[in-house]
Amino acid sequence: MAEKQLLLRILNEEIVTCRKCPRLLRYREKVAQKKRRAYREWTYWGKPVPGFGDAHAQLLILGLAPAAHGANRTGRMFTGDRSGDFLCAALYQAGFANQATCLDRNDGLRLEDAYISATCRCAPPDNKPLPEEVSNCRGYLEREMEILKPRAVLALGKIAWDGYLDILKLRGLISSRAPYQFRHGAEAQVAPGGPRLFGVYHPSQQNTQTGRVTPAMYSSVLRRIRHFLRK
Repeated sequence: MAEKQLLLRILNEEIVTCRKCPRLLRYREKVAQKKRRAYREWTYWGKPVPGFGDAHAQLLILGLAPAAHGANRTGRMFTGDRSGDFLCAALYQAGFANQATCLDRNDGLRLEDAYISATCRCAPPDNKPLPEEVSNCRGYLEREMEILKPRAVLALGKIAWDGYLDILKLRGLISSRAPYQFRHGAEAQVAPGGPRLFGVYHPSQQNTQTGRVTPAMYSSVLRRIRHFLRK
């Protein structure tokens, strides 16, 4: 097994057994027991969700947290819900995935030159992790970045954008998040020699069904990332 694959496997095994946040532990397990009617035959994952993708990826995709009946059910980031459907189709269209659907961990999906992670690894109530919960997960993301050494980071939403910048601030690579304002299509070379940061609105059902986010909007940003990675 290649070194990066081994290191990621060790990290992911540690993530899955994490119990640092009592509130999130209670919530994720409660959801796994009180299943949504449509998924009553499922055995929910109900644990922290590890990262997923190509161990040699140049692109790190950073989300907010697992969805209660999405990744908390399936055990794989952005799998089994509308957000995952939208993201997977966009990644396939841009050449970062081998298929346009993501239903469960055994559906054959492979990411190509991309790796998906999140600022928080457990499903939070109302999709809102507390600052201390994000802080508890930060070390996992830092280690992923150290292993992957991506050339580009795509933040799915403002919390992911700020979470990445907070890591750079804690490392002393930037003094403030203020110069790097989030918006859809934002792009910045934040730290010399570090990954280039791109931002898009989160592919939540609220955003995609209201037209705030469209496939064309994601396609445009992913094309720019692809062009950057080919340089």
